[in-house]
Amino acid sequence: MQTTQTLTVELGTEELPPKSLRNLAATLEQNATQALEHLGLSYTQCRSYASPRRLAIVVTDLVVQQPTQTLERRGPALSAAFDAQGQPKPAATGFARSCGVSVAELERMETPQGGWLIYRRSSPGQATLALLPEIIRKIYAELPIAKRMRWHDGTHEFIRPVHWLLALYGDAIIPLQLYGVTAGHLTYGHRFHHPAALVLANADAYPGSLSSMGWVIADFNARQAQILEQITAKAKELGGFPLYDAALLDEVTALVEWPVVITGSFAPEYLALPSEVLIAVMQGHQRYFPLQDAQGQLLPRFITISNITSRQPEVVQAGNERVLRPRLADAAFFWARDQRKSLGERIETLKSIIYQAKLGTLHAKAGRLAHLSRLLAITLQQDPDLAERAAWLAKTDLTTDLVGEFPELQGTLGKYYAHNAGEPEAVAVALEEHYAPRSSGATLPQSAGGQILALADKLDT
Repeated sequence: MQTTQTLTVELGTEELPPKSLRNLAATLEQNATQALEHLGLSYTQCRSYASPRRLAIVVTDLVVQQPTQTLERRGPALSAAFDAQGQPKPAATGFARSCGVSVAELERMETPQGGWLIYRRSSPGQATLALLPEIIRKIYAELPIAKRMRWHDGTHEFIRPVHWLLALYGDAIIPLQLYGVTAGHLTYGHRFHHPAALVLANADAYPGSLSSMGWVIADFNARQAQILEQITAKAKELGGFPLYDAALLDEVTALVEWPVVITGSFAPEYLALPSEVLIAVMQGHQRYFPLQDAQGQLLPRFITISNITSRQPEVVQAGNERVLRPRLADAAFFWARDQRKSLGERIETLKSIIYQAKLGTLHAKAGRLAHLSRLLAITLQQDPDLAERAAWLAKTDLTTDLVGEFPELQGTLGKYYAHNAGEPEAVAVALEEHYAPRSSGATLPQSAGGQILALADKLDT
């Protein structure tokens, strides 16, 4: 008789939030391991799978029977349970009665803190198949979902509407209803390449059947590795290197089930824009991977990941380029218009922007920063005039159109505008650095001017 089986559970949904998918998968795996271990159900491996339309868990070699369970209940201390003649007191008889046994059937346990009465009872474990419905409900119900939604006229709530539930233990369908859907042995492939149902004979057929027949790579890490391999190879072919961070790679991985690399290009004249702007447009707005050369200069090329193997990839490429073009044109327009007015000329504009109702305008804040920065510069034996000038200009880039479009570039664009207006290098650098560190563990201001302005800004706040 087989003593272990594979457990596979897949919740099929509408497209899940891409920025949350990795965390949802990791938490699902953690919930499953904790639930199984709490019930004493041993297994070899527990692994989560996640794609835009599914959250799944596969547990290999999960025992078919829960081991014998030992109930242990501690009673009163021996000193309170028996009198000097060794006769049971009410505390002992009451504890025995609550356990359904006589005092003589209770055991004694010695600890460094003293002796105690204790009740132990062994009971046979339950069949794993009988325990699984409640385990599955629990591991999905405890996912970290900030905003749950309802769909149709039902009362069920989840992060997205649920359309199917695959739940197999070996070749047996787990008797379960979850979010209004009855468990079965069906899963569904890629929305376009294989929208029809896939019948799984047993739990071991997942995720192999999805990748071989359904056009879905369900393993998040495997899919991400394939994306990274594709963009690296394609970038090398184009003579460049891809630009990305972990957050972008995670988000792109969460947007596709069958990754296919697509290249594209844009007009070289847009390279006159600050590289940070181009990167923000391509990465933040379009989820594209910009390319740079060996010297770190941006190339007028990009790579994107499609969720489909197209018979006409040139049409997909043209579509991606067409979407990017107006965004770059807008950025170039804002960049040119912003520079019609220098940062120094924008100081007065700060008077019309409320910083905080009881603390006045951004102009008032700039005045406080100027005062603090001058004091700090004198104390640290730095140039107080440069420190004060940087303080007055620190928040002026907030009035520009380009920072309005890309708020994450505040300070960075201030540096560029200061350079273009002929401000001293120390002032320009301080404008960028005074927001540092932008997060825990991030880079600290490196220049003296940046350190002074950063301190002043944080002290004022």
